Amino acid sequence: MQAKTILSIIGINQNDEDLRAAIELCRVAGAHLSVLETALAIAPIGGYGEVSSSAWAEERERQSEKLGQQVAAAKTLLQSSDISFDVDALFTEYGWVENEIGERARYADLTLIGGGLLAEDDMRWRILDGALFQSPAPIFVVPKGYVASLRPRTVLVAWDSGNEASHAVRAAMEQLTAAEKVHVVIVDPHASTRGNGEEPGADVAAFLARHGAHVSVDILASGGRTVAEVLRQHAVDTGSDLIVMGAYGHSRMREWIFGGTTRSMLEAAPVPLMMTR
Repeated sequence: MQAKTILSIIGINQNDEDLRAAIELCRVAGAHLSVLETALAIAPIGGYGEVSSSAWAEERERQSEKLGQQVAAAKTLLQSSDISFDVDALFTEYGWVENEIGERARYADLTLIGGGLLAEDDMRWRILDGALFQSPAPIFVVPKGYVASLRPRTVLVAWDSGNEASHAVRAAMEQLTAAEKVHVVIVDPHASTRGNGEEPGADVAAFLARHGAHVSVDILASGGRTVAEVLRQHAVDTGSDLIVMGAYGHSRMREWIFGGTTRSMLEAAPVPLMMTR
């Protein structure tokens, strides 16, 4: 994936750390940065659960004013950079944020989610769901303390022979072919002609090798650990700079209730993570 437009979503309570990381990412990639300063309108609850209209109006006014200040500050910072950019504000109801984010992400090659936004408990899952499910663009999750880069040296690909993993590989093809090493990781595979193949990983390894990727296949046993735990540890062991994986192999409700690899990786990604549905 060659990113020409990168969408960076910034929460109203964040500092400028995520924005500075987005600026540097776009500078190196030669991409346009589209910044979306975002605030959620969450109604305050009065006694016995009723919504206080006066408190609600005051909170909306406060949030709106703060959002305007954030937009102005972002523009000031961006004007001192040497990249192409635009800045917009999104003040939306809690129940509508997924659709709103999806509409913006459809016109970007990549949606960047930084560590500051990941720390926003009241909005991160709504925004992540909107970016993943309402747009075909991949998301790029960069945990706090890591540098956002689209030029990784070592990439771990979480492979399960599913459509989601296949979509993720195609979305990250530019990164995979440019990397020095690509580890295709399969956890507890079942060799079969209709599953992982009689030689698990051989098919995707051949596919990637034809594109010029330097690929190896790592077959791992879970040993009672979750798939997410195995992937996280192997990313550390291999010195991976990026994890590429598909999102939500099961239904969203099942993932939400029982956890799941997707949710677990988003909650505690050990390195930057590129994910698509």
